[in-house]
Amino acid sequence: MAETSWPRVGVRAYGLIVAMWLRSALAYRTSFVVTLVGNLLMTGMDFLAILLMFSQVDSLAGWSLPEVAFLYGLSVTAFGIAHLVLGSTDAVGARIRDGSFDTLFVRPAPVLAQIAADRFAPRRLGRIVQGAAVLVWALVSVDVDWSVTKALLVAVAVVSGSVIFSAVFVAGAAFQILAQDAAEVQSAFTYGGTTLLQYPPTVFGKDLVRGVTYVLPFAFINWVPASHVLGRPYPLGLPEWTAFASPLVAVGCCALAGWVWRSALGSYRSTGS
Repeated sequence: MAETSWPRVGVRAYGLIVAMWLRSALAYRTSFVVTLVGNLLMTGMDFLAILLMFSQVDSLAGWSLPEVAFLYGLSVTAFGIAHLVLGSTDAVGARIRDGSFDTLFVRPAPVLAQIAADRFAPRRLGRIVQGAAVLVWALVSVDVDWSVTKALLVAVAVVSGSVIFSAVFVAGAAFQILAQDAAEVQSAFTYGGTTLLQYPPTVFGKDLVRGVTYVLPFAFINWVPASHVLGRPYPLGLPEWTAFASPLVAVGCCALAGWVWRSALGSYRSTGS
């Protein structure tokens, strides 16, 4: 069962399937608005917890509320974009169990495109909106001597972070193929990763910080670029140039995730009937 190697075919198939689900969602506009607002409010509970925390303390491991909000906004916005585009990949395990995964191989479109676009949920825009709102507030509130370089670095961090999270979604889907499910493992790294990054690296032990810097490079989503923007010490004493390394890390993550996905797909054997 070979995955097609034509990106253009995959993008077109993804767009067609997404358009179908969008039409379906917008057919009931009141329901769509209610679920979108509900999703926005639910995702905002994480930041509410941070606000409640700061109602009792002036700083968190030396970081002020606007600085933590900056970390939060970068992480949640980047994750929200990746979740909107590839969030449906967490259903790979369920498809394998019910046998519907096999049907994806007989369609003239890449399996990954079909999985990613299946049941596309525009309500996930709520997370992006909420994260972006916090990020905008943080950008206005932090005490930073802004420059063009720092402003561009924020935009690059959001884009690169969404690509890194997307690579983790794809790698997690590949693991589900190999493990014949284990969707909770994927969630631990995706949802768990964005929750971890909402707090300063100084809150965590050095071993954990090393793990999310050198093994799963989540630190390049917000910790490292934020350190440059805010003028704070870099995690683990990394050199200053690493603040601009997020795009390279994102490309590397995509290449590795693509290889893992193709390997898992090539080793897949139908579960039978």
